[in-house]
Amino acid sequence: MRSAAPAPPSALLDEYAARTPASAKLYARAEGLFPSGVTHVARYLRPHPIYVTRAQGSRKWDADGREYVDYFGGHGALLLGHGHPAVVEAVAAQLSRGVHFGAAHEREVEWAELVRELVPCAERVRFTNSGTEATLLALRIARAATGKRGIVRFAGHFHGWQDHLAQAAPAPEPPAGILPAVADHVLISPPNDIAAVQALFETREDIAAVILEPTGATFGQIPCPPAFLTDLRRLASRHGVLLIFDEVVTGFRCAPGGAQAAYGVTPDLCTLGKIVAGGLPGAAVAGRAGLFEALAFHAEGSRVQPPAIAHQGTCNANPLSAAAGIATLRVLRDGHAHARANSVAAALRHALNETLRACGAPWCVYGEFSGFHLYPNPTGEPVTPGEILQGKVPWMKLKGATPAPLLHKIRAGFLIHGVDLAPWPGGLLSATHGEEDLERTVAALRRVAARLKEEGDLG
Repeated sequence: MRSAAPAPPSALLDEYAARTPASAKLYARAEGLFPSGVTHVARYLRPHPIYVTRAQGSRKWDADGREYVDYFGGHGALLLGHGHPAVVEAVAAQLSRGVHFGAAHEREVEWAELVRELVPCAERVRFTNSGTEATLLALRIARAATGKRGIVRFAGHFHGWQDHLAQAAPAPEPPAGILPAVADHVLISPPNDIAAVQALFETREDIAAVILEPTGATFGQIPCPPAFLTDLRRLASRHGVLLIFDEVVTGFRCAPGGAQAAYGVTPDLCTLGKIVAGGLPGAAVAGRAGLFEALAFHAEGSRVQPPAIAHQGTCNANPLSAAAGIATLRVLRDGHAHARANSVAAALRHALNETLRACGAPWCVYGEFSGFHLYPNPTGEPVTPGEILQGKVPWMKLKGATPAPLLHKIRAGFLIHGVDLAPWPGGLLSATHGEEDLERTVAALRRVAARLKEEGDLG
């Protein structure tokens, strides 16, 4: 088997490595323990990732003592920033009372009541441990409720690593380890193409549900027009197909009630994660009460019929996650944190685009709510953020077209200058980001652009 060709020399990557020797040493140990030395694919970075030792507000610090503006945001979980006092206090108080009772507890009731108060579709709630578990359970509920097997999803959208939804684009074979019989029941449709969905609904009688990220893939990296959600809701209802919003990222980030509240489109089911547990492990499925009958016990005279869906989970509604979730949702329900994060994100997107224009770079920054996406524009064609949001750039160019070596250079370049981007590249802001963070990020982009131009990577 031929080995991959070595990457060409890069002064930028050499400088990054020189500035992070403690992280390099930790990575050398990790390579002998984890596949490729990481515990999550998004944390993979060449020549090595940073190893973080602490975080507060909008900043975090690595093993070398270097400080970064954090746009990873706990993979989107930390709308309140790192170490919010209310969350820290709630978790510390619960820690002294117990971390796992193996029993029902008051916190899970209060937690679910807050979810129901905020989320429009949430007549019933079931807690899980991760967003992947939540989407898996949502599909099982949909299939049980409809008696059908088929699921429609959209290319580029992400719904966790579970077998039924791991294939994000059409391919001759499913991903390694996934049975073809499982993949055969998942129909992948082009994003934002209502005619294609209608054709599936009209030609297939076995479709139980359609699932999507309501802002579009990766929090709008492939934007989704709000009108598409309205049309999809109408179409799904007409054909008896359940509509599932994957709000693992958008839930409590677009608005206190998630994207469904922001857009005024109510799904039959939604999946929640990240923010719902205040950044601790935890997630949920919420939706119409009748759909949850398959999870309920039923009394038949003197006999009790067990649930049609036996849903276990050692850490479901864990007291620590419940405490963090309650504290977080209490802060978020007045909408002030969202307004703050959205406003700063809009200012950041504008400032970054001004910087790119000044640098003469063909790139652009776009996004909505509290996120931003850096489009490296690999083909160099003129493009504006507005054109991307209007769907004038093919989705394949927006997600997955940028070569991995360039993505590593972009992220390493920003890290050199004290900014940690998410790897797609882009990021999510919290209510703690402010003017100093924006200034550092703009300065970092200016310097990174200059370095990439020197290495022939700017376009």
